[in-house]
Amino acid sequence: MHMHSAADAVTGEARRVVVTGAGGLLGRHCLVRLHARNCAARFRGEPAPYDLVPLDRAAFNDAARLAGALEGAAAVFHFAGVNRGPEEEVEAGNVDIATRLAEASRAGGSAAHIVYANSTHAASDTPYGRSKRRAGDILANAAPRFTDLVLPHIFGEGARPFYNNVTATFIHQVMRGETPSVNPDGRVQLLHAGAAVEAAIDAVAEGVTGELRPAPRPMGVVDLLARLQDMHASYGANLFPDLSDPFDLALFNSYRAALYPEGFPRPLKLNTDARGVLFEAAKGGGGGQTFLSWTEPGVTRGNHFHLDKVERFLVLEGEAIIRIRRVPDGPVWEYRVDGRQPAAVDMPTLHTHSIENVGDKPLLTLFWTQAVFDPAAPDTYADPVLG
Repeated sequence: MHMHSAADAVTGEARRVVVTGAGGLLGRHCLVRLHARNCAARFRGEPAPYDLVPLDRAAFNDAARLAGALEGAAAVFHFAGVNRGPEEEVEAGNVDIATRLAEASRAGGSAAHIVYANSTHAASDTPYGRSKRRAGDILANAAPRFTDLVLPHIFGEGARPFYNNVTATFIHQVMRGETPSVNPDGRVQLLHAGAAVEAAIDAVAEGVTGELRPAPRPMGVVDLLARLQDMHASYGANLFPDLSDPFDLALFNSYRAALYPEGFPRPLKLNTDARGVLFEAAKGGGGGQTFLSWTEPGVTRGNHFHLDKVERFLVLEGEAIIRIRRVPDGPVWEYRVDGRQPAAVDMPTLHTHSIENVGDKPLLTLFWTQAVFDPAAPDTYADPVLG
């Protein structure tokens, strides 16, 4: 999956890619997935394919900054938008942002392929719908190549509850033991942010223009809530739910991400008698794979992240610090663990993680993943947690 021309391959020059709305759900997922490609290339000893330029809302008020970002850009993933607030602000906001991007693109003679995150609501006669539709028309007329990515209800790791995201709101409420009131006839068309972003990246790579509608998972709101309640109950009882369906895996990963940083480590129930101690390490999840490792004192393992994989770290003997950092540039969380009080720490997707032996004897750790390791698709991206 590359966005290279033959000339780029020869020069090794990174393609400049602009991501607007970089602080939002789609923007962050896009940056992480492009960063993952850069990490994979560097790990192979190759130059990184992308020069990533994230833009926040403020950039649209700074014409010089916007022009500078677009200079030489191969693609613009336009995820910035106004989706809530007073109606007149919503109606004007999306159009204003699109107008500024279009003007900067024209003024600089930009050849960038613009992918616009549109909404299925653009067909509706509401302030939001009208503004999304008009913004799309403005960009379509300004870009030499334009993809209208029409998206349904997006969910994913890092989505904000009570912010036009029913899945994130349910996760927030279920985690707190609340029972949301739901419309029994309500329906949602769900698409993981990662899948939406892959569709955008593929469109640029393959030169796909015009309207693109990634297929969602249709579901009753009642069913969505029940799935999240079941996942929460299972996981609370140290049982991984069935993760064989990629949709359920994405939903579970979105739920797990909301448990950090306070929800870990999770002490395991120890069954102790005269013979010794017995405890469950990991169960459910559809099978998966278990690894065991010895790590010498002072040595650190890991320093990588996953996009889909569920991974459990469980220290059985020795002392360690597990570090987790949100990609690309979040704070570092530290968890002190000790084999004398076994406690699980499960790695959230889109977070790079490591484990350091801080004791004076070898560290024995059990690692469990829900998927059997596939060397052809390892879903593992080297990225140091610290610096």
